[in-house]
Amino acid sequence: MNMDKQTSILILGAGTFGLSTAYHLAKAGYTNVTVLEKSSTFPPELSAGNDLNKILRAEYEDPFYAELALEAMSAWKSPLFAPYYHETGYLLCTSAAAPEKSKRSLQKSLDSIRQRPEFKDRITPVTSREDIRKVAPAFTGPMQWKGYFNSFAGYAHAADALTAVYSACIALGVTIHLNSSVQSLTYSGNTCTGALTTGGKHYKASVTVLALGASLGSILPEIKRQVIAKASPLAHIQLTADEAAQLRGIPVTYARDLGFFFEPDHRTNLLKICPAMAGYTNYETPSGLSHPPEDNAFIPAQDEAMIRRLLRETLPELADRPLIGRRVCWCADSADSEYVIDFVPGKKGLVVVTGDSAHAFKMLPTVGGWVKDVLEKGQQDRGRWKWKEGNDAAAVDISWRVGKNTDFKEVKEMRRDTEGRKARL
Repeated sequence: MNMDKQTSILILGAGTFGLSTAYHLAKAGYTNVTVLEKSSTFPPELSAGNDLNKILRAEYEDPFYAELALEAMSAWKSPLFAPYYHETGYLLCTSAAAPEKSKRSLQKSLDSIRQRPEFKDRITPVTSREDIRKVAPAFTGPMQWKGYFNSFAGYAHAADALTAVYSACIALGVTIHLNSSVQSLTYSGNTCTGALTTGGKHYKASVTVLALGASLGSILPEIKRQVIAKASPLAHIQLTADEAAQLRGIPVTYARDLGFFFEPDHRTNLLKICPAMAGYTNYETPSGLSHPPEDNAFIPAQDEAMIRRLLRETLPELADRPLIGRRVCWCADSADSEYVIDFVPGKKGLVVVTGDSAHAFKMLPTVGGWVKDVLEKGQQDRGRWKWKEGNDAAAVDISWRVGKNTDFKEVKEMRRDTEGRKARL
């Protein structure tokens, strides 16, 4: 399509994909970029990026994404992003009881990086409890794990990084409207002309970019099950200042079959823990597609049990502590864990950016550049990122996920925070 720097561009969604796109467009000199975000607060309430931390690592079963992750990690060291990148290292293992699937996934991840020059002298095999003690002396649990420690990895403070990009967008002239929930797209024939909000305001644009994460199907039902909204549970433990100090600097610690956690947050002393699982859907919706509900402040009881199992392996003194800040984090899973960055077939002026598949936040500094390239070329040249009509993300077994997909209606017991025990993130 023909674009100049004054072309009106409307982006729906101010999460990882939407903000990165706005930032790259504005940085490239585009002067008419508008973002609509449903949430009345920032970072957006439902955005997967609205979180204490996200893993930054280049391990992938697919070398293509390992290369992209390395490019992104280099960008995380640039002035805008560097304050939010913590290179604590990454302890990636499987427990003694791990299924073969978890072991295979770990081996593929290691194979994708160990011959690369960036990782020379950065990878330490882990075959014994003593090996773990050398890289994470603070851990007190039995940890009969095997895997490796990668010192060229860590995490990003996610919510703070998103806020920094938000501020950079404003400084570059991007217009961002919060509390602007989109009711529908608008068309003239087969050309998308913008979007109509639930408040009745029509935002017109020559190009509309859908960066709606797990909520995409509510605005673009044509996506069908090419991507599905999938939830991952997480919770926190409130540590004292002394407890947090003892765990300061621990690596991101991930047992493929149990789950992962990070060093305590520097501001709040919260320890965030995520159980290993396949993900949850919510198909009880008018469209029949999986959509996030309004209420996400809960986790299934079985995942709380998995969190406590992980803690008994690593930090048994914390295993019975109260959990707070329980919630589920929604992502948009594709069938092949590939992103989808493409023009919507049969429509003009409409681009979709989706399929984060729980591995997109690390690409915050770079993904917007890929979207900009598609807009400027008028097409997606990478076959793996094209719209894939007929794909069913609900019908596949993702290699790195543990267990089986479950719909929330099948979950018998949920756990919520009690009043007075809610995390302040």
